[in-house]
Amino acid sequence: MSQERVIPRTMASQHPDHVRPPPWLDTPMIGGDDEVEEVFQSWSRLGCMEAMWDAEGKDVDLNVVRKLYTRHPDFFREHLIGRDYFLTYRIPNPSLETAERKVYFETLQSIPKHYDAAQLFYGCETVPPVFEVILPFVSKAAEMVRLVNTYQKAVVSLGEIPIDYPDMRLKEVIGDVKPERIEVIPLFEDYESISSLDRIVTRFVELQSPRYLRVFIARSDPALNNGMLTATILTRLALQKMSKAVEETGIPIHPIIGAGTMPFRGGLAPDRLDTFLKQYGSFTTVTIQSAFRYDYAESQVVEAVKRLNGCLPEKPLPPSDSMDEKTLSKVVEKLRTAYLEFSAEAAPTITSLSRLVPPRRARKLHIGVFSYSRRIGSVELPRAIPYACVFYTLGLPPEFIGLRALRGLEDEEMDLLMDAYPTLRDDLARVAPLTCLENINMILGGEADSEVLKPLQSVLPLYMEDLQTAEEQLGVKVGPQRISDRKYSNILNNFLISYLEGDMDSARGELVSAATMRRCLG
Repeated sequence: MSQERVIPRTMASQHPDHVRPPPWLDTPMIGGDDEVEEVFQSWSRLGCMEAMWDAEGKDVDLNVVRKLYTRHPDFFREHLIGRDYFLTYRIPNPSLETAERKVYFETLQSIPKHYDAAQLFYGCETVPPVFEVILPFVSKAAEMVRLVNTYQKAVVSLGEIPIDYPDMRLKEVIGDVKPERIEVIPLFEDYESISSLDRIVTRFVELQSPRYLRVFIARSDPALNNGMLTATILTRLALQKMSKAVEETGIPIHPIIGAGTMPFRGGLAPDRLDTFLKQYGSFTTVTIQSAFRYDYAESQVVEAVKRLNGCLPEKPLPPSDSMDEKTLSKVVEKLRTAYLEFSAEAAPTITSLSRLVPPRRARKLHIGVFSYSRRIGSVELPRAIPYACVFYTLGLPPEFIGLRALRGLEDEEMDLLMDAYPTLRDDLARVAPLTCLENINMILGGEADSEVLKPLQSVLPLYMEDLQTAEEQLGVKVGPQRISDRKYSNILNNFLISYLEGDMDSARGELVSAATMRRCLG
């Protein structure tokens, strides 16, 4: 790629957090060829600059580029994939997702055929449509180097293999393999890897000498595993580590954040851009997830995407020494401990109820033989979206979980938290009206007599402490405040009653009704 390559600001992703059908589809369930069409709609209709094509945890169409050219030839005569719009694979990490190792290799092998499709479509040499790959769960530079080398040695160099007597090589049968090199986008997803981000990135730059690097920071799984407060602090730490890596390597680093519409998963919604940019304005690229695209008015979505494309990054990376890491580690430990004290005990309830959350994408199971697991203690967890959805549907916004830890922070620690998370009060105030006090009282009072709910019931007093801390220390009033909030709370109460009566169809209906008002599943 040339030095003038455009760094995308908005990346449409396939996160299944939407409630409503896309405007161009008559069902909210998106799969198969609909996902190919979704890429085109995200670019042409909404203005997103990039689309993530996710081969991690789902079966992905490896003929996506050819299908895009075939279906929308007039558009792509004028707009080049790889120059004007970008298609970026996310693939499994073979170090962790061992059952998906062949998917890792298969996906890399598919990249050259996208170039062949482009060359055939345009009738000449052109830019590679796909040249970047997102690698999740990065914990060491060697994983990034391995990906680059796998492509070069096991895909590109295969063309030099002799296949016939006396000297015919494979490339004489299959043609040249382009691009000759791919770029890797490391995705960091936990405290340990984020703490080492600067060392990992610096080492990769020493070994591979890229002109620039895009670095992806997850926001949903860190919240699932550690709570919203810790996840937000880790995001700020990641930016600080990138700043240090820039100082050490001298190359530009363009950060990406994967944020959903609710604060628990990042808080990027079309009607909340000011708050989001105050917190995350140092990021170059943001994910535009499904709820952002389909659960808001399309005109509002187009305007929000246009604004993000024009303003990101809104501010520079924070200084490399802006937060004391020793103090930060103490804060993280206190916040994470309080979160897990509640969530580990409540996990069996949440996992059981997550079966009521309607699917929105065709995915493989994330547990068992075909993938890695997310767990708290010994309990298998759902993905972050249904996990959050269950909490919202019970009337227990997950943003508050573990907030009682604020009572145990020293002044220096509290100052660090508020500096790292300046929009904390705004985020909590946004979800405070979603708290259903009737459901809390029913569960605590024993009216909700259910074996499934007992694990949650046993730790619900801790959540009450979290709500009390929000009111006393941050001045955030919980519970319905407007008529529409009361309507929403009634729907949540109806959900709980339907569930207790064993009417699962009605419970699912109430869950979807509440999500529709919330404008996302989770």
